[in-house]
Amino acid sequence: MAARPEPKIAPDDGLSHVVGPVDTPLLDETVTALLKRTVDSYPDRDAAVFCEPGITWSYDQLARRIDRFAAGLLALGLYKGDRIGIWSPNRPEWLIAQFATARIGLIMVNINPAYRRAELEYALNKVGAKALITASSFKSSDYIEMLRDLAPELDTATPGRLEAKRLPELRTVIQLGTAPAAGTFSFDEVMQRGGGGQRHRLDAISDALSPHDAINIQFTSGTTGSPKGATLTHHNIVNNALFCARAMELTPEDRLCIAVPLYHCFGMVLGNLACVSAGSTMVFPGEAFDPLDSLRALSSESCTAVHGVPTMFLAMVNHPEFATFNLKSLRTGIMAGAPCPIELMKRVVSDMHAGEITIAYGMTETSPVSFQSDADDPLDRRVATVGRIHPHVEVKVIDEEGATVPVDQRGELCTRGYSVMRGYWDEPERTAETIDGDGWMHTGDLATIDAEGYCNIVGRVKDMLIRGGENVYPREIEEYLFRHPKIESAQIFGVPSAKYGEEICAWIILQDGQSATEEEIRDFCRGQIAHYKIPHYIRFVKEMPMTVTGKPQKFIMRDAMIDELGLAAEKTA
Repeated sequence: MAARPEPKIAPDDGLSHVVGPVDTPLLDETVTALLKRTVDSYPDRDAAVFCEPGITWSYDQLARRIDRFAAGLLALGLYKGDRIGIWSPNRPEWLIAQFATARIGLIMVNINPAYRRAELEYALNKVGAKALITASSFKSSDYIEMLRDLAPELDTATPGRLEAKRLPELRTVIQLGTAPAAGTFSFDEVMQRGGGGQRHRLDAISDALSPHDAINIQFTSGTTGSPKGATLTHHNIVNNALFCARAMELTPEDRLCIAVPLYHCFGMVLGNLACVSAGSTMVFPGEAFDPLDSLRALSSESCTAVHGVPTMFLAMVNHPEFATFNLKSLRTGIMAGAPCPIELMKRVVSDMHAGEITIAYGMTETSPVSFQSDADDPLDRRVATVGRIHPHVEVKVIDEEGATVPVDQRGELCTRGYSVMRGYWDEPERTAETIDGDGWMHTGDLATIDAEGYCNIVGRVKDMLIRGGENVYPREIEEYLFRHPKIESAQIFGVPSAKYGEEICAWIILQDGQSATEEEIRDFCRGQIAHYKIPHYIRFVKEMPMTVTGKPQKFIMRDAMIDELGLAAEKTA
Protein backbone atom coordinates (compact mmCIF):
# COMPACT_ATOMS: atom_id res chain seq x y z
CA MET A 1 0.00 0.00 0.00
CA ALA A 2 1.41 3.35 -1.02
CA ALA A 3 2.47 5.87 1.61
CA ARG A 4 0.31 8.94 2.14
CA PRO A 5 0.99 11.92 -0.16
CA GLU A 6 2.59 14.97 1.40
CA PRO A 7 0.10 17.30 3.08
CA LYS A 8 -0.28 20.80 1.73
CA ILE A 9 0.46 23.93 3.74
CA ALA A 10 -1.46 27.15 3.17
CA PRO A 11 0.28 29.35 0.55
CA ASP A 12 3.45 30.98 1.87
CA ASP A 13 1.67 33.07 4.45
CA GLY A 14 3.28 31.37 7.43
CA LEU A 15 -0.05 30.59 9.07
CA SER A 16 -1.05 27.46 10.97
CA HIS A 17 -3.47 26.13 8.38
CA VAL A 18 -3.11 22.75 6.68
CA VAL A 19 -5.20 20.87 4.13
CA GLY A 20 -4.92 17.13 3.67
CA PRO A 21 -4.22 15.53 0.29
CA VAL A 22 -7.16 14.66 -1.94
CA ASP A 23 -5.42 12.25 -4.31
CA THR A 24 -7.46 9.31 -3.01
CA PRO A 25 -11.18 9.99 -3.42
CA LEU A 26 -13.52 9.56 -0.49
CA LEU A 27 -15.56 6.37 -0.48
CA ASP A 28 -19.24 6.96 -1.05
CA GLU A 29 -20.47 3.76 0.51
CA THR A 30 -22.06 2.36 3.65
CA VAL A 31 -20.51 0.16 6.32
CA THR A 32 -22.33 -2.79 4.74
CA ALA A 33 -20.93 -2.07 1.27
CA LEU A 34 -17.41 -1.84 2.73
CA LEU A 35 -17.82 -5.20 4.45
CA LYS A 36 -19.32 -6.84 1.35
CA ARG A 37 -16.32 -5.92 -0.81
CA THR A 38 -13.98 -7.49 1.72
CA VAL A 39 -16.10 -10.62 2.17
CA ASP A 40 -16.26 -11.06 -1.62
CA SER A 41 -12.49 -10.62 -1.92
CA TYR A 42 -11.32 -12.64 1.10
CA PRO A 43 -14.16 -15.00 2.16
CA ASP A 44 -11.88 -17.63 3.70
CA ARG A 45 -9.41 -15.35 5.47
CA ASP A 46 -9.59 -14.95 9.23
CA ALA A 47 -11.84 -12.00 10.03
CA ALA A 48 -11.95 -12.20 13.82
CA VAL A 49 -10.20 -14.13 16.58
CA PHE A 50 -11.59 -13.98 20.13
CA CYS A 51 -8.87 -15.47 22.29
CA GLU A 52 -10.78 -15.81 25.57
CA PRO A 53 -13.66 -17.99 24.27
CA GLY A 54 -11.42 -19.52 21.58
CA ILE A 55 -13.50 -18.39 18.59
CA THR A 56 -12.22 -17.77 15.06
CA TRP A 57 -14.44 -16.68 12.17
CA SER A 58 -13.56 -16.25 8.52
CA TYR A 59 -14.99 -13.23 6.74
CA ASP A 60 -17.66 -15.42 5.17
CA GLN A 61 -18.60 -16.92 8.54
CA LEU A 62 -18.77 -13.46 10.12
CA ALA A 63 -21.00 -12.19 7.30
CA ARG A 64 -23.41 -15.10 7.75
CA ARG A 65 -23.73 -14.40 11.48
CA ILE A 66 -24.28 -10.71 10.79
CA ASP A 67 -27.12 -11.50 8.39
CA ARG A 68 -28.76 -13.88 10.84
CA PHE A 69 -28.75 -11.28 13.60
CA ALA A 70 -29.87 -8.48 11.26
CA ALA A 71 -32.81 -10.63 10.11
CA GLY A 72 -33.64 -11.36 13.76
CA LEU A 73 -33.70 -7.63 14.55
CA LEU A 74 -36.12 -7.09 11.67
CA ALA A 75 -38.31 -9.86 13.07
CA LEU A 76 -38.44 -7.95 16.36
CA GLY A 77 -39.84 -4.92 14.56
CA LEU A 78 -36.69 -2.79 14.50
CA TYR A 79 -36.30 -0.63 11.41
CA LYS A 80 -34.14 2.06 9.83
CA GLY A 81 -33.53 5.01 12.13
CA ASP A 82 -34.46 3.20 15.34
CA ARG A 83 -31.86 3.61 18.07
CA ILE A 84 -30.47 0.46 19.67
CA GLY A 85 -28.05 0.63 22.59
CA ILE A 86 -25.22 -1.81 23.23
CA TRP A 87 -23.85 -2.14 26.76
CA SER A 88 -21.12 -4.73 26.83
CA PRO A 89 -17.37 -5.28 26.99
CA ASN A 90 -15.47 -6.67 23.98
CA ARG A 91 -17.34 -9.85 23.09
CA PRO A 92 -18.10 -11.64 19.81
CA GLU A 93 -21.70 -10.40 19.91
CA TRP A 94 -20.47 -6.79 19.93
CA LEU A 95 -18.79 -7.29 16.56
CA ILE A 96 -21.87 -8.97 15.09
CA ALA A 97 -24.13 -6.20 16.42
CA GLN A 98 -21.93 -3.45 14.97
CA PHE A 99 -22.36 -4.70 11.42
CA ALA A 100 -25.88 -6.13 11.77
CA THR A 101 -27.32 -2.82 12.94
CA ALA A 102 -25.56 -1.04 10.07
CA ARG A 103 -26.95 -3.66 7.66
CA ILE A 104 -30.54 -2.53 8.26
CA GLY A 105 -29.96 1.14 9.09
CA LEU A 106 -30.39 1.02 12.84
CA ILE A 107 -28.47 3.68 14.77
CA MET A 108 -26.23 1.88 17.24
CA VAL A 109 -25.75 3.73 20.52
CA ASN A 110 -22.46 2.86 22.22
CA ILE A 111 -22.84 2.74 25.99
CA ASN A 112 -19.75 2.82 28.16
CA PRO A 113 -19.35 -0.50 30.03
CA ALA A 114 -18.46 1.54 33.12
CA TYR A 115 -21.80 3.37 33.15
CA ARG A 116 -24.01 2.90 36.18
CA ARG A 117 -27.77 3.30 36.61
CA ALA A 118 -28.12 7.07 36.26
CA GLU A 119 -25.80 7.23 33.26
CA LEU A 120 -27.57 4.35 31.52
CA GLU A 121 -30.95 5.94 32.15
CA TYR A 122 -29.75 9.25 30.77
CA ALA A 123 -28.21 7.72 27.62
CA LEU A 124 -31.19 5.51 26.72
CA ASN A 125 -33.73 8.28 27.26
CA LYS A 126 -31.64 10.95 25.56
CA VAL A 127 -31.68 9.08 22.24
CA GLY A 128 -35.06 7.42 22.70
CA ALA A 129 -33.57 3.94 22.42
CA LYS A 130 -36.14 1.36 21.32
CA ALA A 131 -33.90 -1.61 22.12
CA LEU A 132 -30.87 -2.49 24.21
CA ILE A 133 -28.30 -5.25 23.74
CA THR A 134 -26.64 -5.96 27.07
CA ALA A 135 -24.21 -8.29 28.74
CA SER A 136 -25.53 -9.84 31.94
CA SER A 137 -22.52 -8.63 33.93
CA PHE A 138 -18.93 -7.47 33.64
CA LYS A 139 -16.40 -7.37 36.47
CA SER A 140 -18.23 -5.80 39.43
CA SER A 141 -21.10 -4.48 37.31
CA ASP A 142 -24.32 -6.48 37.33
CA TYR A 143 -25.95 -5.02 34.25
CA ILE A 144 -29.19 -6.95 34.51
CA GLU A 145 -29.65 -5.96 38.14
CA MET A 146 -29.06 -2.30 37.30
CA LEU A 147 -31.50 -2.53 34.41
CA ARG A 148 -34.12 -4.19 36.64
CA ASP A 149 -33.68 -1.37 39.15
CA LEU A 150 -34.49 1.12 36.38
CA ALA A 151 -37.22 -1.02 34.86
CA PRO A 152 -38.75 -3.37 37.44
CA GLU A 153 -41.48 -3.92 34.86
CA LEU A 154 -39.08 -6.33 33.12
CA ASP A 155 -39.95 -9.04 35.62
CA THR A 156 -43.48 -9.37 34.28
CA ALA A 157 -43.02 -8.04 30.73
CA THR A 158 -43.38 -10.10 27.57
CA PRO A 159 -40.03 -9.88 25.75
CA GLY A 160 -40.22 -7.12 23.17
CA ARG A 161 -43.17 -5.42 24.86
CA LEU A 162 -41.58 -3.67 27.79
CA GLU A 163 -43.39 -0.62 29.14
CA ALA A 164 -41.19 0.98 31.79
CA LYS A 165 -42.01 4.23 33.53
CA ARG A 166 -38.38 5.41 33.74
CA LEU A 167 -37.43 4.14 30.26
CA PRO A 168 -40.56 5.03 28.28
CA GLU A 169 -39.18 4.39 24.77
CA LEU A 170 -37.44 1.09 25.52
CA ARG A 171 -39.36 -1.95 24.29
CA THR A 172 -36.81 -4.69 23.68
CA VAL A 173 -33.90 -5.98 25.75
CA ILE A 174 -31.52 -8.52 24.23
CA GLN A 175 -29.21 -10.28 26.67
CA LEU A 176 -25.93 -11.85 25.59
CA GLY A 177 -25.78 -15.59 26.12
CA THR A 178 -28.43 -18.30 26.12
CA ALA A 179 -30.18 -17.91 29.50
CA PRO A 180 -32.08 -14.61 29.35
CA ALA A 181 -33.51 -12.87 32.38
CA ALA A 182 -37.25 -12.31 32.66
CA GLY A 183 -38.60 -9.93 30.04
CA THR A 184 -35.57 -10.24 27.73
CA PHE A 185 -34.59 -12.15 24.61
CA SER A 186 -31.32 -14.02 24.47
CA PHE A 187 -28.91 -12.95 21.74
CA ASP A 188 -28.93 -16.50 20.40
CA GLU A 189 -32.73 -16.49 20.23
CA VAL A 190 -32.71 -13.33 18.13
CA MET A 191 -30.18 -15.00 15.83
CA GLN A 192 -32.80 -17.72 15.24
CA ARG A 193 -35.88 -15.51 14.84
CA GLY A 194 -35.18 -14.14 11.41
CA GLY A 195 -36.90 -16.24 8.76
CA GLY A 196 -36.53 -16.42 5.01
CA GLY A 197 -38.68 -13.35 4.53
CA GLN A 198 -36.48 -11.14 6.65
CA ARG A 199 -33.27 -12.49 5.13
CA HIS A 200 -34.63 -11.94 1.64
CA ARG A 201 -35.21 -8.26 2.47
CA LEU A 202 -31.70 -7.55 3.77
CA ASP A 203 -30.04 -6.60 0.49
CA ALA A 204 -32.88 -4.31 -0.54
CA ILE A 205 -32.79 -2.54 2.82
CA SER A 206 -29.00 -2.14 2.70
CA ASP A 207 -29.06 -0.89 -0.88
CA ALA A 208 -31.60 1.80 0.03
CA LEU A 209 -29.40 3.26 2.78
CA SER A 210 -27.40 6.42 2.17
CA PRO A 211 -23.75 6.75 3.22
CA HIS A 212 -24.81 10.01 4.84
CA ASP A 213 -27.38 8.39 7.12
CA ALA A 214 -26.64 8.52 10.84
CA ILE A 215 -25.40 5.10 11.95
CA ASN A 216 -23.74 5.54 15.33
CA ILE A 217 -24.13 7.65 18.47
CA GLN A 218 -21.19 7.85 20.88
CA PHE A 219 -21.48 9.66 24.19
CA THR A 220 -18.55 11.91 24.96
CA SER A 221 -17.21 11.77 28.50
CA GLY A 222 -17.08 15.46 29.31
CA THR A 223 -15.78 16.67 32.66
CA THR A 224 -18.73 18.98 33.19
CA GLY A 225 -22.40 18.79 32.27
CA SER A 226 -24.26 15.85 30.80
CA PRO A 227 -22.61 13.58 28.22
CA LYS A 228 -23.31 14.57 24.61
CA GLY A 229 -24.24 12.06 21.92
CA ALA A 230 -21.92 12.60 18.97
CA THR A 231 -23.84 11.41 15.90
CA LEU A 232 -21.74 9.81 13.16
CA THR A 233 -22.62 8.66 9.64
CA HIS A 234 -21.44 5.76 7.49
CA HIS A 235 -19.50 8.35 5.47
CA ASN A 236 -17.73 9.62 8.60
CA ILE A 237 -16.48 6.33 9.94
CA VAL A 238 -15.93 4.34 6.74
CA ASN A 239 -13.54 6.93 5.35
CA ASN A 240 -11.75 7.56 8.62
CA ALA A 241 -11.16 3.83 9.02
CA LEU A 242 -9.84 3.62 5.46
CA PHE A 243 -7.30 6.43 5.89
CA CYS A 244 -6.14 5.13 9.28
CA ALA A 245 -5.56 1.70 7.75
CA ARG A 246 -3.58 3.25 4.92
CA ALA A 247 -1.41 5.23 7.31
CA MET A 248 -0.48 1.91 8.97
CA GLU A 249 -0.15 0.28 5.53
CA LEU A 250 -2.45 -2.55 6.56
CA THR A 251 -2.96 -5.44 4.14
CA PRO A 252 -4.89 -8.74 4.22
CA GLU A 253 -1.76 -10.30 5.73
CA ASP A 254 -1.95 -8.13 8.85
CA ARG A 255 -3.42 -9.19 12.20
CA LEU A 256 -4.41 -6.35 14.53
CA CYS A 257 -4.57 -6.84 18.31
CA ILE A 258 -7.59 -4.85 19.56
CA ALA A 259 -7.44 -4.51 23.35
CA VAL A 260 -9.03 -1.07 23.38
CA PRO A 261 -12.79 -0.96 24.14
CA LEU A 262 -15.17 -1.40 21.23
CA TYR A 263 -17.66 1.09 22.61
CA HIS A 264 -15.12 3.80 21.73
CA CYS A 265 -14.11 4.97 18.24
CA PHE A 266 -10.61 3.62 18.88
CA GLY A 267 -11.97 0.07 18.94
CA MET A 268 -14.88 0.07 16.52
CA VAL A 269 -13.49 2.45 13.87
CA LEU A 270 -9.69 2.35 14.08
CA GLY A 271 -9.86 -1.34 14.99
CA ASN A 272 -12.80 -3.18 13.45
CA LEU A 273 -13.57 -0.97 10.46
CA ALA A 274 -9.91 -0.34 9.64
CA CYS A 275 -9.33 -4.10 9.48
CA VAL A 276 -12.39 -4.60 7.29
CA SER A 277 -11.24 -1.85 4.93
CA ALA A 278 -7.95 -3.71 4.37
CA GLY A 279 -9.11 -7.32 4.74
CA SER A 280 -6.98 -7.67 7.88
CA THR A 281 -7.72 -9.89 10.89
CA MET A 282 -9.18 -8.54 14.14
CA VAL A 283 -7.68 -10.19 17.22
CA PHE A 284 -9.40 -9.63 20.58
CA PRO A 285 -7.30 -10.72 23.59
CA GLY A 286 -10.15 -10.49 26.12
CA GLU A 287 -13.21 -8.60 27.25
CA ALA A 288 -11.13 -5.72 28.59
CA PHE A 289 -7.47 -4.78 28.56
CA ASP A 290 -5.14 -6.98 30.54
CA PRO A 291 -1.39 -6.70 29.78
CA LEU A 292 -0.74 -10.43 30.09
CA ASP A 293 -3.72 -11.36 27.89
CA SER A 294 -2.55 -8.86 25.29
CA LEU A 295 1.01 -10.19 25.30
CA ARG A 296 -0.29 -13.74 24.91
CA ALA A 297 -2.46 -12.71 21.98
CA LEU A 298 0.34 -10.77 20.29
CA SER A 299 2.57 -13.82 20.51
CA SER A 300 0.18 -16.73 19.89
CA GLU A 301 -1.68 -15.03 17.04
CA SER A 302 1.47 -13.59 15.42
CA CYS A 303 -0.05 -10.12 15.45
CA THR A 304 1.55 -7.57 13.18
CA ALA A 305 -0.25 -4.56 14.66
CA VAL A 306 -1.52 -3.39 18.06
CA HIS A 307 -3.65 -0.50 19.31
CA GLY A 308 -3.53 1.12 22.72
CA VAL A 309 -3.13 4.21 24.82
CA PRO A 310 0.34 4.85 26.32
CA THR A 311 -0.64 3.39 29.69
CA MET A 312 -1.49 0.10 27.98
CA PHE A 313 1.86 -0.08 26.23
CA LEU A 314 3.59 0.82 29.49
CA ALA A 315 1.78 -2.00 31.30
CA MET A 316 2.86 -4.48 28.63
CA VAL A 317 6.55 -3.57 28.47
CA ASN A 318 6.76 -3.46 32.27
CA HIS A 319 5.02 -6.80 32.80
CA PRO A 320 7.23 -9.33 34.66
CA GLU A 321 6.68 -11.94 31.93
CA PHE A 322 7.27 -9.56 29.02
CA ALA A 323 10.59 -11.11 27.99
CA THR A 324 9.04 -14.58 27.61
CA PHE A 325 6.89 -13.60 24.62
CA ASN A 326 7.94 -13.62 20.97
CA LEU A 327 6.74 -10.33 19.48
CA LYS A 328 8.92 -10.33 16.38
CA SER A 329 5.90 -10.40 14.06
CA LEU A 330 4.78 -7.00 15.38
CA ARG A 331 5.20 -4.06 13.00
CA THR A 332 2.70 -1.25 13.41
CA GLY A 333 -0.47 -0.05 15.13
CA ILE A 334 -1.77 3.12 16.73
CA MET A 335 -0.86 4.75 20.02
CA ALA A 336 -3.29 7.53 20.89
CA GLY A 337 -5.37 9.07 23.65
CA ALA A 338 -2.50 10.73 25.54
CA PRO A 339 1.07 11.95 24.92
CA CYS A 340 3.67 9.23 24.40
CA PRO A 341 6.91 9.79 26.36
CA ILE A 342 9.97 9.19 24.21
CA GLU A 343 11.42 6.54 26.51
CA LEU A 344 8.23 4.51 26.17
CA MET A 345 8.26 4.90 22.41
CA LYS A 346 11.85 3.66 22.29
CA ARG A 347 10.84 0.51 24.16
CA VAL A 348 7.80 -0.08 21.95
CA VAL A 349 9.99 0.19 18.87
CA SER A 350 12.96 -1.84 20.14
CA ASP A 351 11.53 -4.32 22.67
CA MET A 352 8.10 -4.85 21.09
CA HIS A 353 9.51 -4.67 17.54
CA ALA A 354 6.78 -2.21 16.50
CA GLY A 355 9.12 -0.08 14.43
CA GLU A 356 6.27 1.38 12.37
CA ILE A 357 3.91 2.22 15.24
CA THR A 358 1.94 5.38 14.46
CA ILE A 359 0.66 8.18 16.66
CA ALA A 360 -2.86 9.45 16.03
CA TYR A 361 -4.92 12.35 17.29
CA GLY A 362 -8.60 13.07 17.07
CA MET A 363 -11.84 13.11 18.98
CA THR A 364 -15.15 11.27 18.88
CA GLU A 365 -16.73 14.22 17.09
CA THR A 366 -14.28 13.83 14.19
CA SER A 367 -14.81 10.11 13.61
CA PRO A 368 -12.14 10.21 15.25
CA VAL A 369 -8.72 10.85 13.60
CA SER A 370 -7.54 14.16 12.12
CA PHE A 371 -3.75 13.74 12.41
CA GLN A 372 -1.60 10.62 12.19
CA SER A 373 2.10 9.96 11.83
CA ASP A 374 3.42 7.86 8.96
CA ALA A 375 4.88 4.42 9.54
CA ASP A 376 8.32 5.73 8.52
CA ASP A 377 8.27 9.04 10.40
CA PRO A 378 11.39 9.60 12.57
CA LEU A 379 11.05 8.60 16.21
CA ASP A 380 11.29 12.16 17.48
CA ARG A 381 8.39 13.18 15.24
CA ARG A 382 6.27 10.36 16.63
CA VAL A 383 6.70 11.49 20.23
CA ALA A 384 6.91 15.25 19.83
CA THR A 385 3.94 15.48 17.44
CA VAL A 386 0.76 13.65 16.45
CA GLY A 387 1.79 13.49 12.81
CA ARG A 388 0.31 15.29 9.86
CA ILE A 389 -3.12 15.99 8.50
CA HIS A 390 -5.32 13.17 7.20
CA PRO A 391 -6.63 13.23 3.62
CA HIS A 392 -9.70 15.35 2.91
CA VAL A 393 -9.42 17.15 6.27
CA GLU A 394 -8.67 20.83 6.86
CA VAL A 395 -7.25 22.19 10.11
CA LYS A 396 -6.30 25.58 11.47
CA VAL A 397 -5.06 26.94 14.81
CA ILE A 398 -6.77 30.12 16.02
CA ASP A 399 -6.32 32.71 18.75
CA GLU A 400 -8.98 33.97 21.16
CA GLU A 401 -10.30 36.36 18.52
CA GLY A 402 -10.67 33.59 15.94
CA ALA A 403 -7.72 34.62 13.76
CA THR A 404 -5.40 31.93 12.38
CA VAL A 405 -2.10 32.11 14.25
CA PRO A 406 1.39 31.97 12.72
CA VAL A 407 3.21 28.64 12.35
CA ASP A 408 4.54 27.29 15.67
CA GLN A 409 2.24 29.50 17.76
CA ARG A 410 -0.24 28.02 20.23
CA GLY A 411 -3.96 28.31 19.77
CA GLU A 412 -7.17 26.31 19.61
CA LEU A 413 -7.28 23.57 17.00
CA CYS A 414 -10.25 23.66 14.63
CA THR A 415 -11.05 21.08 11.98
CA ARG A 416 -13.55 20.62 9.17
CA GLY A 417 -14.21 18.15 6.40
CA TYR A 418 -15.92 14.81 5.85
CA SER A 419 -14.97 13.56 9.34
CA VAL A 420 -16.89 16.14 11.37
CA MET A 421 -19.94 14.62 13.05
CA ARG A 422 -23.47 15.43 12.03
CA GLY A 423 -23.96 16.99 15.47
CA TYR A 424 -24.90 16.15 19.05
CA TRP A 425 -28.09 14.10 19.12
CA ASP A 426 -31.12 16.32 19.79
CA GLU A 427 -28.93 19.19 21.02
CA PRO A 428 -28.79 21.90 18.33
CA GLU A 429 -27.58 24.57 20.76
CA ARG A 430 -24.62 22.51 22.02
CA THR A 431 -23.86 21.54 18.42
CA ALA A 432 -23.80 25.22 17.40
CA GLU A 433 -21.43 25.97 20.28
CA THR A 434 -18.97 23.42 18.85
CA ILE A 435 -19.42 23.62 15.07
CA ASP A 436 -19.52 27.16 13.72
CA GLY A 437 -21.38 28.47 10.69
CA ASP A 438 -18.46 27.74 8.37
CA GLY A 439 -18.32 24.09 9.40
CA TRP A 440 -15.29 24.37 11.70
CA MET A 441 -15.31 21.98 14.66
CA HIS A 442 -13.77 23.77 17.65
CA THR A 443 -11.91 21.00 19.46
CA GLY A 444 -11.01 22.76 22.71
CA ASP A 445 -7.46 21.45 22.29
CA LEU A 446 -4.42 23.71 22.35
CA ALA A 447 -2.04 22.93 19.51
CA THR A 448 0.80 24.12 17.33
CA ILE A 449 1.49 23.30 13.68
CA ASP A 450 5.02 23.63 12.33
CA ALA A 451 6.24 24.61 8.89
CA GLU A 452 6.26 20.96 7.74
CA GLY A 453 2.68 20.41 8.79
CA TYR A 454 3.33 18.37 11.93
CA CYS A 455 0.91 19.04 14.77
CA ASN A 456 1.68 19.07 18.48
CA ILE A 457 -1.12 18.96 21.06
CA VAL A 458 -0.01 21.01 24.04
CA GLY A 459 -3.09 20.76 26.25
CA ARG A 460 -6.73 21.67 26.60
CA VAL A 461 -7.95 25.24 26.39
CA LYS A 462 -9.64 24.68 29.74
CA ASP A 463 -6.64 22.79 31.17
CA MET A 464 -4.24 25.68 30.69
CA LEU A 465 -3.28 27.13 34.05
CA ILE A 466 -2.71 30.80 34.75
CA ARG A 467 -0.39 31.18 37.72
CA GLY A 468 0.35 34.75 38.70
CA GLY A 469 -0.37 35.93 35.17
CA GLU A 470 1.86 33.26 33.54
CA ASN A 471 0.30 30.73 31.16
CA VAL A 472 1.29 27.21 32.22
CA TYR A 473 0.74 24.19 29.95
CA PRO A 474 0.54 20.96 32.00
CA ARG A 475 1.91 18.73 29.27
CA GLU A 476 5.25 20.58 29.24
CA ILE A 477 5.78 19.82 32.91
CA GLU A 478 4.54 16.22 32.56
CA GLU A 479 7.00 15.57 29.74
CA TYR A 480 9.86 16.96 31.79
CA LEU A 481 8.98 14.97 34.91
CA PHE A 482 8.92 11.75 32.91
CA ARG A 483 12.67 12.14 32.41
CA HIS A 484 13.20 11.47 36.11
CA PRO A 485 14.44 7.86 36.40
CA LYS A 486 12.14 7.09 39.32
CA ILE A 487 8.93 8.42 37.74
CA GLU A 488 6.59 6.14 35.84
CA SER A 489 3.92 8.74 35.10
CA ALA A 490 2.84 12.22 36.20
CA GLN A 491 -0.21 14.41 35.86
CA ILE A 492 -0.20 18.19 36.32
CA PHE A 493 -3.27 20.25 37.15
CA GLY A 494 -4.17 23.44 38.97
CA VAL A 495 -5.89 24.16 42.26
CA PRO A 496 -7.22 27.53 43.47
CA SER A 497 -4.75 29.93 45.09
CA ALA A 498 -5.62 33.22 46.80
CA LYS A 499 -2.16 34.59 45.97
CA TYR A 500 -1.58 33.37 42.39
CA GLY A 501 -5.07 32.54 41.16
CA GLU A 502 -3.96 28.96 40.53
CA GLU A 503 -1.18 26.85 41.99
CA ILE A 504 0.43 23.88 40.33
CA CYS A 505 -0.13 20.38 41.65
CA ALA A 506 1.54 17.13 40.55
CA TRP A 507 0.31 13.59 41.06
CA ILE A 508 3.14 11.14 40.50
CA ILE A 509 3.36 7.37 40.19
CA LEU A 510 6.85 6.07 40.90
CA GLN A 511 8.50 3.08 39.27
CA ASP A 512 8.10 -0.18 41.19
CA GLY A 513 10.47 -0.36 44.16
CA GLN A 514 11.36 3.34 44.03
CA SER A 515 10.83 6.04 46.65
CA ALA A 516 11.21 9.80 46.44
CA THR A 517 10.48 12.96 48.37
CA GLU A 518 8.64 16.06 47.29
CA GLU A 519 11.84 18.10 47.63
CA GLU A 520 13.73 15.64 45.46
CA ILE A 521 11.21 16.23 42.66
CA ARG A 522 11.42 20.00 43.05
CA ASP A 523 15.24 19.85 43.01
CA PHE A 524 14.99 17.92 39.74
CA CYS A 525 12.99 20.82 38.28
CA ARG A 526 15.03 23.76 39.61
CA GLY A 527 17.18 25.37 36.98
CA GLN A 528 15.67 23.17 34.28
CA ILE A 529 12.17 24.59 33.91
CA ALA A 530 10.88 28.06 34.78
CA HIS A 531 10.37 28.60 38.50
CA TYR A 532 6.65 29.27 38.10
CA LYS A 533 6.22 25.83 36.47
CA ILE A 534 7.66 23.91 39.43
CA PRO A 535 4.85 22.05 41.24
CA HIS A 536 3.94 23.58 44.58
CA TYR A 537 1.95 20.54 45.68
CA ILE A 538 3.28 17.04 45.02
CA ARG A 539 1.53 13.80 45.87
CA PHE A 540 2.80 10.27 45.28
CA VAL A 541 -0.07 7.99 44.32
CA LYS A 542 -0.50 4.35 43.36
CA GLU A 543 -2.88 5.02 40.48
CA MET A 544 -4.56 7.81 38.57
CA PRO A 545 -8.31 8.12 38.03
CA MET A 546 -8.80 7.21 34.37
CA THR A 547 -11.61 6.86 31.87
CA VAL A 548 -12.19 3.40 30.40
CA THR A 549 -10.11 4.50 27.40
CA GLY A 550 -7.11 5.39 29.57
CA LYS A 551 -7.43 9.17 29.67
CA PRO A 552 -6.56 10.84 32.98
CA GLN A 553 -9.49 12.48 34.76
CA LYS A 554 -7.82 15.60 36.09
CA PHE A 555 -11.06 17.05 37.43
CA ILE A 556 -11.23 14.15 39.92
CA MET A 557 -7.61 14.75 40.97
CA ARG A 558 -8.30 18.46 41.31
CA ASP A 559 -11.38 17.94 43.46
CA ALA A 560 -9.50 15.48 45.69
CA MET A 561 -6.70 17.98 46.28
CA ILE A 562 -9.14 20.81 46.91
CA ASP A 563 -10.81 18.72 49.59
CA GLU A 564 -7.47 17.66 51.09
CA LEU A 565 -6.17 21.23 51.19
CA GLY A 566 -9.38 22.65 52.60
CA LEU A 567 -10.17 24.72 49.53
CA ALA A 568 -13.74 23.45 49.21
CA ALA A 569 -15.15 26.98 49.22
CA GLU A 570 -13.16 27.72 46.08
CA LYS A 571 -13.90 24.37 44.41
CA THR A 572 -15.73 25.88 41.48
CA ALA A 573 -13.28 28.72 41.02
